[in-house]
Amino acid sequence: MRRKLARLLLSAWLAGLCGLAVAGAPAPRIIVAFANQPHGSPAPAGATGSHYAGVGYTVAQGARSQARRVASDYGLRAVGSWPIQALALHCVVYEITDGREVAQVLARLSQDSGVVLAQPLQEFHTLTSTGAVAAYNDPLYDLQSNLASLGIARAHERTQGAGLKVALIDTEVDVDHPDLRGRIVRSHSYLPEGIAAGTSLRHGTAMAGIIAAVANNHIGIVGIAPQAQLEVFAACWQLAPDSDAAACNTFTLAQALAAAISSGAPLVNLSIAGPRDPLLTALIQHGLAKGVTFVGALPGGEAGFPTGIAGVIGAGDTGQVLPPGALAAPAEHVMTLRPRGQFDFASGTSVSAAELTGVIALLMSASPTHLKPAQILSLLGDSGTVKGAADDAGVVDVNAALARLDAARHPEVTAAARTP
Repeated sequence: MRRKLARLLLSAWLAGLCGLAVAGAPAPRIIVAFANQPHGSPAPAGATGSHYAGVGYTVAQGARSQARRVASDYGLRAVGSWPIQALALHCVVYEITDGREVAQVLARLSQDSGVVLAQPLQEFHTLTSTGAVAAYNDPLYDLQSNLASLGIARAHERTQGAGLKVALIDTEVDVDHPDLRGRIVRSHSYLPEGIAAGTSLRHGTAMAGIIAAVANNHIGIVGIAPQAQLEVFAACWQLAPDSDAAACNTFTLAQALAAAISSGAPLVNLSIAGPRDPLLTALIQHGLAKGVTFVGALPGGEAGFPTGIAGVIGAGDTGQVLPPGALAAPAEHVMTLRPRGQFDFASGTSVSAAELTGVIALLMSASPTHLKPAQILSLLGDSGTVKGAADDAGVVDVNAALARLDAARHPEVTAAARTP
């Protein structure tokens, strides 16, 4: 009776002790334990077997002989062993190499008088719930609720912005941020004298991260267009340390706009807002005539520069009353990059503009032809209505836009699909 009870109590422990080093083999494996009473002085309490520590509890000759006999008699191959002092047993892991069933071998071993215990080598699992398998290995991805609202993971199965260059007119950007590695092709500064280089990085770095942070690099976050490249045109300067507030002027913005248009980038992000400006308007109109798409942040009041200029795509928050030519994207508590390798949340329609720029970058990358602002608005759905109270109401649907892009390219396929 005591022997039977010992077998039951030892089963799980022996599986754990003897199975760690040999788990995962294709052939079935079993554990067999033999009585082990070695001669010699006892080892100090807590000592491990000599196989591991070189002193203390050892395998007796009788146990070794029994282990060899069982291997020979039952056609088994020993693949691991461990003497267990606390139980006075020698535990051996055998592999069944000839295709016999585990139950058949164990039934025979249970009748062997030299065997104390024989059981399967079992597998155990943790009980941690992992939830749905994440699409990305970036550790802060789960905090990017805006990407779920925008349907970015699904869109990334089709396009990630590869081959597209985006011009970012903003503050300077931390080009050494590990989550922007390889994303910044060039950086230009049009900051006035007296603004020290590298002191105005916060807002531009945040916008760059939203647009194009590297995906699946085990770092930080996922950009909306993680394979797009950014060319930075620094025209704004930070107003206070650790603040997103920044300022620009007509002169710095004019220089940056002219350079951005000349760069050949088909898409320009302007996460800024200000009064109407004749010089800047003329530059935007020149860019629009050349086929450049501009995305600007909608202010809380009347639109001026740049969203008050016809042809500029405005970006607003959900629930906001949007004028014609404007689209909505999440603007509250969006995870992004901060200078010096940091990460934090940002809010405001500057964020919406960067998100919309990333979405448009995905569309442009997926399109075989150049997309103009009117085509982009048509694909994404020109929204000029008051947004409802439901979550994500009015957020642009990039996957629907990609489907419309495919339908426009292959109208015969779409027509056939609609035919009953």
